[in-house]
Amino acid sequence: MSDSSPGGATRLVCETAGARLDRFVSDHCGPLTRSQTRAIIAAGAVRVNGHRAHKGEMLRVGDVVEIDRTALAPPRPVAQSELDVPVLHQDPHLIALDKPAGMPSVALDGSSRDTVVNFLLALAPETVAAGRSPLEAGLVHRLDTGTSGVLLAARSATAWAAVRAQFGARQVGKRYIALVEGALPRAGAIADPIAHHPRRARAMRVCRESAQAHALGARAARTTYRPLERRDHVTLVEVTIDAGVRHQIRVHLAALGHPICGDTLYGAAPAARLYLHAAALRVRHPFDGRVLSVESPLPGEFSSA
Repeated sequence: MSDSSPGGATRLVCETAGARLDRFVSDHCGPLTRSQTRAIIAAGAVRVNGHRAHKGEMLRVGDVVEIDRTALAPPRPVAQSELDVPVLHQDPHLIALDKPAGMPSVALDGSSRDTVVNFLLALAPETVAAGRSPLEAGLVHRLDTGTSGVLLAARSATAWAAVRAQFGARQVGKRYIALVEGALPRAGAIADPIAHHPRRARAMRVCRESAQAHALGARAARTTYRPLERRDHVTLVEVTIDAGVRHQIRVHLAALGHPICGDTLYGAAPAARLYLHAAALRVRHPFDGRVLSVESPLPGEFSSA
């Protein structure tokens, strides 16, 4: 049960015993990340039965939780027009960018700088309200910080929802170029499900057994690959996927024994960058239904490597 008090606070009454305060706030005032919730509590913007509380406090039935509504306002990163992010396509509904390697896609909080989101908010301020959060600025998908290439954003909530539905239905075409360690002998595909690694916080893992996949909550993923050129114990590979499971290409290629050059998380030797490039993205335009295909040229680092 909740209401809003005249003093600018949201008032919630706990109806279930044993709930942690941070989880209670996140469940009732979302979407908030765990770090955002804990920051709000640490700042003193949450009170339980009139007193300042801590994140791990266990609530009882009838406890009154008051939250300063100004603390719940979604953070908005600053716009940075000085960032250098090439625009590959732009129309009244969509923007496709050529993300540089090393630049994060999304902002972590309102103080984040030098991300694709900071650039988008300068280029198209309306993207702030297009997606789930101002921290995403209408991005309909993400690329890992080390990955370069095509990144798509929507300029309205309607366009965002329409394109996200295509991602959810696996109707989006994605083509990547990767430089991998070793001589990849032939073309093929790998369809092992992927789950979060139970002991390595940042890593994913493949699950070759169905019981293991079920226990770890693995997601289905299929990666198709084709060697393009082999030189000096490395192989240039074309990769296509129809989904977007976290680290999908990286973990699948590593499972084949050919980690992407520079991908130290999955066993490769250190290199100048993560040699993974999103070369092309194909979607149906959310308003006229035409197929929109956007391509990004291969960065020069691949040739020099």
